[in-house]
Amino acid sequence: MSAVEGESDGHQCLDIAKDCDTAKLLSEPVTVTIGATVPTGFEHTAAEEVKEKIGADARISKDRGRIYFEITTENLPRVHHLKSVDNLFVVVQEYTNYQFKDTKEETLEDFQKLASKLPWTNPLEVWKQNNSLKKKRWRRRGGNAARAKASTGSSKDGVDAVTTETENLQLESGTPGGGSGEPGGLPARDSDTLGELGDKDVDEQEEEGTDRLLKFRVTCNRAGDKHSFTSNEAARDFGGAVQDHFLWKPDMTKFDIEVLLNIHNSEVVIGIALTEESLHRRNITHFGPTTLRSTLAYGMLRLCKPQVSDVIIDPMCGSGAIPLEGAIEWQHSFYMAGDNNDMAVSRTVNNISHIQKKRQDKGSTAWGLPIDTLQWDLCSLPMRTGSVDIIITDMPFGKRMGSRKKNWDLYPSCLKEMARVCRPGSGKAVLLTQDKKCFAKAVSQMGGLWRKAHTVWVNIGGLHAGVYLLKRTGATYGMTPEDIREPREANETAGETKEHA
Repeated sequence: MSAVEGESDGHQCLDIAKDCDTAKLLSEPVTVTIGATVPTGFEHTAAEEVKEKIGADARISKDRGRIYFEITTENLPRVHHLKSVDNLFVVVQEYTNYQFKDTKEETLEDFQKLASKLPWTNPLEVWKQNNSLKKKRWRRRGGNAARAKASTGSSKDGVDAVTTETENLQLESGTPGGGSGEPGGLPARDSDTLGELGDKDVDEQEEEGTDRLLKFRVTCNRAGDKHSFTSNEAARDFGGAVQDHFLWKPDMTKFDIEVLLNIHNSEVVIGIALTEESLHRRNITHFGPTTLRSTLAYGMLRLCKPQVSDVIIDPMCGSGAIPLEGAIEWQHSFYMAGDNNDMAVSRTVNNISHIQKKRQDKGSTAWGLPIDTLQWDLCSLPMRTGSVDIIITDMPFGKRMGSRKKNWDLYPSCLKEMARVCRPGSGKAVLLTQDKKCFAKAVSQMGGLWRKAHTVWVNIGGLHAGVYLLKRTGATYGMTPEDIREPREANETAGETKEHA
């Protein structure tokens, strides 16, 4: 672990300490398995972060984009401070080689029987504790004050209601096979039916002041071409069995708890979601057309291992996702975010201002983020030769922004200018692009200045892209054939860089 990463851990200690009072809400600590979805291709990076920050050994799933690790419930607050994970869930049961039946009917019948056999107790306790943790964070930010006042006439009463809300939810299972007022219970048959069942009974319970019935939905994520059933069919039948077992109310939109049924070939994992929305949106409030996910930005930054006093630039910053993530996590480096588009620069400034305001609202006395923003020409950067330690950016794919034809001229030109400002022998570049053929050609043309060290293959909105780690050779800029040869139409393409994240 680098010195900067150690400082990053220290930066998180304050937030973690604030969450430690959650321990009062926890019962005797139990060990559970946590699952996390991560940017595809960065599973090993996420596993390294889990080991570094939680001390747990993460296991990478056969299904790309997922890792699993064990924790005790007292470490639950730390899990939410991981920066490389998109979504979190607690594992109820995992089958590494599930034996599917030969016919669809038999397989779906097995799913119906499965719900009552699963060890729900500890995962539901973790879900309950996780809810308590989220409620405390909302109250600390004052996010529920207005809502509480509107509903109760007293902000204090509203806070008390929030505190006891999770405790009043009906987590206990009902009588197996029914108990809902209909013979054999109310098995779910499709999504619409799941959303309509039991509304009247629940409303009557709430009016009478009894314990509120838990609302739930089942989400099935399936991969593999040898299954005899669809994702909707699996979610429907398994969801109906969950409803019969717990007597919960199905609701596809305003649910309290989301049960996950993840199927990848013969691997089946049942879990309970701990995040309501992906954590990758954490730093961005002003989005551009191709804003990069914060979790992917974090993975790219870890590839280049920022050190204390490093000068790091993103020459096509778009919304500023990469330099913002770096300035927050590796705050002893200095970041410059630039773009040729004035709207992109404006979005970056607004996102930086939003983070600084959040810090001030939390009582931080820090002067600000180690980041500066400016508008520039990518192929003529206003920086001295050999003055930058790391260049990290999301390059135009030529799909939503730019074009494949322009990339053939743009890529060699920007690689040449990046080589000029990057320190010979020690400088690095981490570049993301889906235009692999064009990028490979550009790197070969700049062979005297750059050496490709490593490639991580990622999935960006269904596109197969590469994150390339390049290392600057020791050659002095201006002394290689690459410096002399002027890429075709370089001056024309310099102003055509994409407005970009």
